[in-house]
Amino acid sequence: MGTVTLGVSIAVPEPYGSQLQELRAGFGDAAAHGIPTHVTLVPPTEVEAERLPQIRAHLSEVAASFRTFGMRLAGTGTFRPLSPVVFVQVVEGAPDCTLLQGRVRDPEGPLDRELAFPYHPHVTVAHGISEEAMDQAFTTLADYAAAWVCEGFALYEQGSDGVWRKLREYPFGTGPATVPPQLGSPADAAAAEAPVRPS
Repeated sequence: MGTVTLGVSIAVPEPYGSQLQELRAGFGDAAAHGIPTHVTLVPPTEVEAERLPQIRAHLSEVAASFRTFGMRLAGTGTFRPLSPVVFVQVVEGAPDCTLLQGRVRDPEGPLDRELAFPYHPHVTVAHGISEEAMDQAFTTLADYAAAWVCEGFALYEQGSDGVWRKLREYPFGTGPATVPPQLGSPADAAAAEAPVRPS
């Protein structure tokens, strides 16, 4: 059956998603219209197509055990000089995203994979463009703010044309999602600020 490239992410809802996508395109990021605005849970991952039913079942189970949480974006950050990325910061909901991505990448599950850098939830608004354009993105969105209630996540597949398309949404259930105390520790706060590979 071959392989497919999958990603799991939290979509930034409208009107914010389209606003940030158009801004990203305006900064000169040619990939903008092929990437729905999102917070990554699992970065692009190549898997055997025959594993899709197992992956879908796993994601359904994870979503059913989680609960809604508040998300808030504010201001900009960058991974430069390590990675050519400017992003909008997740200032509320980051511990929930961290817990959720850990469950999705459960070592016993079908989406187990190592990350090159510590997980750091963010919304990319510029990637791999000129330094001047990156500076413009960083400055233009410095006062950006958005907030919503996150009610689930989605599975995406990257097509041969490079465009990411949604395969299925996974709404949260009503079960409690408890954030481990260590996620709020100074050590983990420092780790969360470490540069990561852009999504």
